[in-house]
Amino acid sequence: MSQYMVEFDLPTIMDDEFASQIPAQRVKVDELMERGQLLSYSLSVDRQKLWCIFKADSELEVMESISEFPLIKYMTPFVTELMFHNMVAARIPLFSLN
Repeated sequence: MSQYMVEFDLPTIMDDEFASQIPAQRVKVDELMERGQLLSYSLSVDRQKLWCIFKADSELEVMESISEFPLIKYMTPFVTELMFHNMVAARIPLFSLN
């Protein structure tokens, strides 16, 4: 299984129809994360770029996943297969009985 970065260009003007699809987008993102397909999801502060890291067997599989995004008609994706993707794992403090 490989990892892929998807960089999306977003529209400069986000109309009401776009905004109305944001909750459904979040639901889909959460679903993909829970299944372990989507590893990260980041939006630039100017809301012009979105980056995702996917774990998939092929670029086609990634394209199939992003085609399910409710906002996909507003996005222009660029898919790049990664050699590696390092990230800090969430660390939960060890429980102490003392």
